[in-house]
Amino acid sequence: MQTTGDAVSGTAAPTRPASTDSWWRSGLLYQIYVRSFADSDGDGVGDLRGILGRLDYLAWLGIDGIWLSPVTPSPNADWGYDVADYCAIDPQYGTLADLDELVTAANSRGMHVLIDLVPNHTSDQHSWFVESRSSRDAQRRDFYVWVDPKPDGSPPNNWVGCFGGPAWTLDPATGQYYLHNFLPEQPDLNWWCEDVRTAFDDIVRFWWDRGVAGFRIDVCNMIVKDARLRDNPPATQDDPFIMQMFGQRPEYTSNRPEVHAVLKHWRRLADEYDPPRVLLGETNVEALETLASFYGDGTDELSLAFNFPFLESPFEAGPLRDIVEKTEELLPAGSWPVWTGSNHDVSRLATRWAAGEPRKARLALLMLLTLRGTPVLYQGDEIGLTDVELAHEEILDPVGLRFWPAYQGRDPQRTPMPWTAEAHGGFTSPGSTPWLRGGDPTRCNVGDQRDDPESVLRFVREAVSLRRRCPDLTSGDYRSLLSPSGSWAWRRGPSTVVALNLSDDPIEMTFPSPPGHIALSTHGARDGGGLGVGIALQPWEGVVVALDE
Repeated sequence: MQTTGDAVSGTAAPTRPASTDSWWRSGLLYQIYVRSFADSDGDGVGDLRGILGRLDYLAWLGIDGIWLSPVTPSPNADWGYDVADYCAIDPQYGTLADLDELVTAANSRGMHVLIDLVPNHTSDQHSWFVESRSSRDAQRRDFYVWVDPKPDGSPPNNWVGCFGGPAWTLDPATGQYYLHNFLPEQPDLNWWCEDVRTAFDDIVRFWWDRGVAGFRIDVCNMIVKDARLRDNPPATQDDPFIMQMFGQRPEYTSNRPEVHAVLKHWRRLADEYDPPRVLLGETNVEALETLASFYGDGTDELSLAFNFPFLESPFEAGPLRDIVEKTEELLPAGSWPVWTGSNHDVSRLATRWAAGEPRKARLALLMLLTLRGTPVLYQGDEIGLTDVELAHEEILDPVGLRFWPAYQGRDPQRTPMPWTAEAHGGFTSPGSTPWLRGGDPTRCNVGDQRDDPESVLRFVREAVSLRRRCPDLTSGDYRSLLSPSGSWAWRRGPSTVVALNLSDDPIEMTFPSPPGHIALSTHGARDGGGLGVGIALQPWEGVVVALDE
């Protein structure tokens, strides 16, 4: 069945372009899960020198900034997100000199380096916590949240951890509970303690002074908890599934108003640098109104805040369009959206959105690269890499181990990057054993796709190139357009239209005036074709249309 629709008449007022320009507004970010990107020394673990060896590939692809997962020392209870030293490099990844060389080499290719900052918690092996738990009178006791048991010996409140189980562990030596919103090996810092805030001022300056361009801030909406430690209210049937699963709303453990003062302070520090450093927040919130609040007035809080409702949306025109339009409506003037379809914690877009179909992966990637905002690709997105199905005995993620078989955890999207069709995908030397098993590299790898003009990789490179050449796609406003059911269309700036058919049926869209040509299609044979009054989009096809002036 075919449907028709007018793809030029607007349905929403255009958004305002950003008031200032920064490299990350017009740029493309690329997330590197360091452990699984490229292994330079054959120990089966990715490292900084492995990234150095792949910088030319990233420059060829058109990347402007790379975000590294944690490279600081860690015992790996949560694979780097349990930090044992904030101002050093874990030897398995290299040295500070390697990091400095990576920053310099990336800068010489026009790329910037961001690293992960984990301010909510440390490892229980961090020197701060070792001292803190040594006695109730320890100098750094207040660096963490220590509370007496209730009279019956139970935890001080009903808070549960994000990985399941109570958020409190009793320390027998001192007779108090400590707070951990993740694993017991990840004690939460006490952000009501001024000494913690001062310590982090030194940490952020340490990295920014080395030339690091900014941070992705882990669970930045959670770092401040309710000072009174009040019980979280029970979840209801109207709450999201995750809240129902844990039985409570995280009202007193997330999104506390005091967190904004911390982020505003960091933004003031970031703006002291030239160029200003970037603050990219992991803002895993359900309400878009809450998301918008993390931008402050648009210039004084986060530079970018990840949009999890978009990331977790089904790959359907209606829900995606509604989220984008509401986001555009709510964000304060001067702020800038960020869009992504995958990350190290979320199933890859090629699996979750595209069900392994390259045509759908192309469509998803075209969407990310043409919306108003900063796109973030997760390593492998550009080749349509899918999750790897792992057996229980192969799972290393503590979340997967806890909830198996209902949930495999995060390992399926953290498997090694396949560079070639050879053993281990060229991630490590053939005789080595990768830290985590990858998929079949003969089915999907960078080398084969780089030589294939019909591949997902070559399509992404063309889309990135078009984005760089077209001011409408980097800085133009967004105007939602009328389109048939199952499709989504918008206008960027004065002369560019993007139209997506997210359905199994052909769809006709009309362009009464002005006509133009197809600048890019997910069905490449149509590139450059002229348009009359309209266009027939094939199932799961997307196009960028350059309108005649």
